[in-house]
Amino acid sequence: MNPEKEAKAKEILAKDSTIVPEFWANKYTNEAAKNWDLFYKRNTTNFFKDRHWIDREFEELRYDPEQPPERKVCLEVGCGVGNFIYPVLNSNPNLFMHACDFSQRAVEFVKQNPQYSEGRCNAFVCDLTKDKLQDNISPNTVDFISAIFVLSAIPPEKMAFAVRNLFEVMKPNGQVLFRDYGLYDQAQLRFKPGSKLRDNFYVRQDGTMAYYFSREFLVELFTNEGFELMNVDYINKETVNRKRDMVFDRIFIQASFRKPA
Repeated sequence: MNPEKEAKAKEILAKDSTIVPEFWANKYTNEAAKNWDLFYKRNTTNFFKDRHWIDREFEELRYDPEQPPERKVCLEVGCGVGNFIYPVLNSNPNLFMHACDFSQRAVEFVKQNPQYSEGRCNAFVCDLTKDKLQDNISPNTVDFISAIFVLSAIPPEKMAFAVRNLFEVMKPNGQVLFRDYGLYDQAQLRFKPGSKLRDNFYVRQDGTMAYYFSREFLVELFTNEGFELMNVDYINKETVNRKRDMVFDRIFIQASFRKPA
């Protein structure tokens, strides 16, 4: 984002000083799984598009037929209805996928997919902020963890537990592949007053929550739990609304972290 746009974004956010009352903030936090369950009840498998861009953005998951056929294990946290799982499994025959979500309904949709096979996928319900991944996955057995637009749904004070959870099941030298909402994303700037839970953390009309990451916050979050930073960067994409003749700046943050040997 150029300095002029960044200054304007900061000005917009500075004007919103209204914080959601503590009672309602606690209610949204305590009912997070319920609200996402209702989201999937309304939208079933039709809301998110399959993520065919994964192996382009994260070459670590790309299938290479010239390499020895060594099976790798990937864990997708916040798997939703499988928009990441099946494109990746279809493109990489040497991959086994663990997949979890704190919405029971979402996990049921994953298992109902005709492509679901226990020989290649293990889907289960897990709330990363309080359940232990080790109840479903042996420690130090996962090569890759994909965290794609999932930590943003977690209150920032609970993120450290979630990241520690990832660390415990990952192999030494394993990698976390991360992508989520970045600071000053257009979606953040469009929240109406009364949506702010705390700095950079908001509640949507349907009760689901969204956090917008700065590079500094993200790096500190993972390195404090033992991970090493490999790379991190903002991704800026211009989205054109032709009906309203407007251009919006979508800002994402993409990173990878490694568990030390």
